[in-house]
Amino acid sequence: MHDPLAAADPSPPTRQRSNGRVHLRAGPAVAGGATRILDLAEAGPARLRFPRGEGPLEAVLVNTAGGVACGDSFTIALDLEPAGDLTLTTTAAEKIYRSDGPVSRIENRLSLGAGARLAWLPQETILFDQARICRSFEADLAPAAALLAVEIVAFGRVARGERLTAGLFSDSWRVRRAGRLIYADTFRIEGPISDLLARPAIGGGARACATLLDVSEGAEARLDEARALLAAADQPGIEAAASAWNGHLVIRILAQAVGPLRAVTARFLTPYGGRPMPRVWQC
Repeated sequence: MHDPLAAADPSPPTRQRSNGRVHLRAGPAVAGGATRILDLAEAGPARLRFPRGEGPLEAVLVNTAGGVACGDSFTIALDLEPAGDLTLTTTAAEKIYRSDGPVSRIENRLSLGAGARLAWLPQETILFDQARICRSFEADLAPAAALLAVEIVAFGRVARGERLTAGLFSDSWRVRRAGRLIYADTFRIEGPISDLLARPAIGGGARACATLLDVSEGAEARLDEARALLAAADQPGIEAAASAWNGHLVIRILAQAVGPLRAVTARFLTPYGGRPMPRVWQC
């Protein structure tokens, strides 16, 4: 007699994964007017919300799935029209959960028109043990466009004593001005991440890191100012350094925990960026 169970495929069924997509086009509706939403498309668990308030248009990215799991993919596409002024942040820290193999992907694609100004200020990304994530950040800037971008990563939850015994984190940045590549950076760490970060040549024991990039007219000339602001915001357990070349400025910050790093980043950005941090950061 034929046994249908004997012929069954022993492999697990294919999982249904989250596939979030957001495309925002924003800019002044009339010359000299305030920045407003011109077009918005959302799909899957990715959503944008726009709190009312004074100042530039603020967009808050929401992941209704509650995090990113093995094999999920998210794409954020932003077109900021000439003279547009936008701040983009997230409603909370993004959590990257463990994976049994598949790699999750987050793709950020930005296009800034002439004279546009974007502050890219998401809250921190938290990697759980055995998380596997590849993230890309690509920005195309027209002449005189200004980009201030910050990304913070926490390698495990220090308060719970969590260690990353295995995992993958890949972070690729590419920024172009008028079609010409002006900034490229890729960070990739795979394997026993906590042990690797403990090495002096890699992380020196850091459990969180931040990258801040300023691509704007006059950014390179603000190096001394940036270093002075970092010194004023400093606190124990934080290491920070700033460099400037080819018309942009880059800051790296390492910390033993994400809380102090987040506080230092906010204290630096408020005077440097010339405007308050998004309200969700202040909760």
